[in-house]
Amino acid sequence: MGYALDFGWLYGAIGMIASGAAMTLFLIVVTSVAGVTLSIFGAAAKRSRHAILRKAIAAYVEIVRNTPFLVQLFFIFFGLPRLGIRLDPVVSAMLAMTLNMTAYTTEIVGAGLDAVPKGQREAAAALGLQPWLVFVKIVLPQALKVIFPALTSQIIIMMLESAVVSQIAVRELTYEADMLQARTFRAFETYFVVTLVYLAMSIGLRRLLFAAGRRAIAGGMA
Repeated sequence: MGYALDFGWLYGAIGMIASGAAMTLFLIVVTSVAGVTLSIFGAAAKRSRHAILRKAIAAYVEIVRNTPFLVQLFFIFFGLPRLGIRLDPVVSAMLAMTLNMTAYTTEIVGAGLDAVPKGQREAAAALGLQPWLVFVKIVLPQALKVIFPALTSQIIIMMLESAVVSQIAVRELTYEADMLQARTFRAFETYFVVTLVYLAMSIGLRRLLFAAGRRAIAGGMA
C-alpha cells in the first residue's frame, strides 16, 4: 500500500510550530549574547600573565569541546539536583548552551586577538593608553572584524544543536514536532515541515547577523 501525503493537519498546528520556533530563537539570542560576551573575557584571560587562570580556562575549553553536548545538558539538569541544585528546564538549557558556546567561541575570539598585529598594541601603548583601553578600543574591534564569519557560523550551529534540549522537555521546535507527530501519526510530513522551518531560521538568522555585522563591527565586509 502506497503512503498518501497529508498536510491537512498543518493549519491547526501552526501555533505549536510558531511557539516552538520562538522558544528556539529565544534560547539562541540569550545564549549568543551571554556566550560571546563570556568568550571575550575567556580569550583575554587565556592570554593573561596569570598561569593558574590560563590553565583553568584552557581546561574548561578542552573539557567542553571534547564531551557531547547532550551529556553536558544531562549533567546540569539531572546531575546537579544530586548536589541540591535544581534548575528549571529552560534555565538548564540556557546554561548548558551558554557554557558550550563559550568554550567554542573562546577559541574563535582568541584566534582573532592573535591576528591583530602586535604593533597595534605597541603604538597604542606608546600614546599612553591604558592596557584595558587598548584592548577595548584597538584590539577587540579588529579581532571581531576578522572572526565575525566564524562567530556567525558558531551561532547557527548552536541554534541547530538546541534541538537536543527537547530531551529535558524544553518546548522548543523539535519538542513541538515530537508532540505533533505523536498526535497526528504523520512523522514524514511533520519533520519535513520542521526541517524547512529550521532551514528558514538558519538562513534568516545568518543574513540578519551579517547585515548587523556590516554596520556594527565588520565595516565593508562582503
